[in-house]
Amino acid sequence: MLRINLTPWMLALFVYSLSAQSSTSPTQKEHQPIRIITNNWASQKVISHIVGNIYQQLGFNVSYVELPTEGQWYALKYNKADIQVEVWEGSMADKFYQLKNENSIIDAGRYNATTREEWWFPSYVKTQCPNLPNWTALNECAALFSDENSNRGIYYAGPWEKPDRARIRALKLNFKLISLNSADELWDKLTEAYALKKPILVFNWTPNWVNTQYQGEFIEFPDYDTECETVPEWGINKAFLYDCGNPKSAWLKKVTSRSLAARNPCALNILKNVNLNNAQFEEIAALVMIKGLTIENAAKRWLSENQSLWSNWISKECR
Repeated sequence: MLRINLTPWMLALFVYSLSAQSSTSPTQKEHQPIRIITNNWASQKVISHIVGNIYQQLGFNVSYVELPTEGQWYALKYNKADIQVEVWEGSMADKFYQLKNENSIIDAGRYNATTREEWWFPSYVKTQCPNLPNWTALNECAALFSDENSNRGIYYAGPWEKPDRARIRALKLNFKLISLNSADELWDKLTEAYALKKPILVFNWTPNWVNTQYQGEFIEFPDYDTECETVPEWGINKAFLYDCGNPKSAWLKKVTSRSLAARNPCALNILKNVNLNNAQFEEIAALVMIKGLTIENAAKRWLSENQSLWSNWISKECR
């Protein structure tokens, strides 16, 4: 038998290293922050802070990571961020299914809310272009949506990753796309046009606070099908993809990194319980966009006024 003689100093160091491994590892895990992604629209930011505030009340460390939607998937996959509270089918389904199928993220469930993301115009435009909202009316009335230098219509989009240029090409629309830098710039354009009753075509979505303030309609493009994005021969244009609109009653989900699920199952369970309907989403966005609250103050007000709702999101084992 091999015999090892340990000096008192070596023995003390050995015992200390064992105790350090057993006691500091869990502590380090508990203090790793829950990193919540924030994007650049109101409801997403406020709900991120609502969830973050709930975690903080339970003693969890929370941080926020500002990311564009196209950059968030890398962060979730490679453990640079933990939670995204708004994953929209209309614009994020491809990346969501890709990472879910390769087991790189966890689906934390869908909301009761249903979504739609599409080109949108104010209702008063129909007096000048009565065939709207049919998409074929766009070329008939392109000059209405143009600037002074051209008869080519303008469609105002946000900074998000969308296939709108491909749709313009596939459907042979006499339109050019102008991308704005934020949702705020988009709504500034709409507010200015609405006050003057000027025709305008913008990217809009539901649920969204805009629908509580302005009357309008989505453009009705050819109905969405997954093959529209993958099979050129599928639609009315046999040469190009995206000759269709977006899904009309789409899902809205939450996702987490696999890292969060491993180190903090309680946080994952709470997120799975978070649920809101369309009216609640619009109410949350309106706290910022209409009432003028900061993101953090909007989250705190909502939490204060809806305690009976969100307290049920906290499972018993997490209390």
